Amino acid sequence: MSYRILAINPGSTSTKVALYEEERPLFDFTLRHTTAELARFTDIIQQLDWRRGLILDALRERGCSLNELSAVIGRGGLIRPVPGGVYEVNSRMRYDLRNAKMKHACNLGGLLAAQIAHMARVKAYIADPPVVDEMDDVARITGMPMCTRYPISHALNQKATARLHCKRAGLVYEESNLIVAHMGGGISVAAHRKGRIVDVNNALDGDGPFAPDRAGGIPSSDLIKTCFSGKYTEAELLRFVSSQGGLVAHLGTNSVMQAMERIAQGDERARKVMDAMCYNIAKQICAMAAPLSGQVDAIVLTGGIAFNEPVVEYIRAHCSFLAPVTVYPGENELESLALNALVVLRGIVDPKTYY
Repeated sequence: MSYRILAINPGSTSTKVALYEEERPLFDFTLRHTTAELARFTDIIQQLDWRRGLILDALRERGCSLNELSAVIGRGGLIRPVPGGVYEVNSRMRYDLRNAKMKHACNLGGLLAAQIAHMARVKAYIADPPVVDEMDDVARITGMPMCTRYPISHALNQKATARLHCKRAGLVYEESNLIVAHMGGGISVAAHRKGRIVDVNNALDGDGPFAPDRAGGIPSSDLIKTCFSGKYTEAELLRFVSSQGGLVAHLGTNSVMQAMERIAQGDERARKVMDAMCYNIAKQICAMAAPLSGQVDAIVLTGGIAFNEPVVEYIRAHCSFLAPVTVYPGENELESLALNALVVLRGIVDPKTYY
């Protein structure tokens, strides 16, 4: 008997879906959602039934019967912090996904998986959600007791790419020290010590390097003065942090490709801003050597920006003194989800329970 796994990755303006038979992808597709379509919904959770209907229609068009499925796995959401691993979607998780304080399309992943799995009479899972928390305690404490560091990162792609690198390099992930930088709309840079993400910047709420549409770390006094300047509302400033900062704030675009085109046309401001973003990424990578006591087996670059050679070469020039720099461009999240479900179905890994 071979296992068939449906993987679902909801994003802010798209829903990506793939059907796998064991390790082999049978098909995948991306459902694009226009601004006008999304404007009908005042809350992300209200999109749940609509997105489920789109997925089911697309599966029918491709001749996929739900009776063929062995499991459904969705992208993890912003639930309470948990260790890495595969989790079966239960009632507590569904409640937390529906009522999460942080609103993000990833919260739909486990809910979509649960609904479709119920129809298919199989189990639903998530794996390595963005809130994976394996940080050392010393990494949490800041100079203001009321402000504690906590991770929100691209844990799924971080861990999947780290394992892929170890497999190709003849290493064992649980015995290796890696620095992994996921570079996309948000940028997370993590220290992986022997299978655990012991430190990582919060890539959503304002920490680490600035990114295509996120502000990253900001000088504290300037940020406080800006908050009390009367020029911005709380909502506007929060958007700067999570979706309207970074390249968007400086250049009016979140496209690294467009920024590079402007540089090629002689845009000096675009060059300075891109250099600054690359500099901040490189600086964060070097900072992650400290949690590993400088014992770094490899620096791994992944995410969509890793396709951009000038960015990669800038980082390589500034970081290769620490360890070899290896590049795995793109986001293989659907494949990662499917493989996580597969090891559960095969009995290699027991799914964890979300409490």
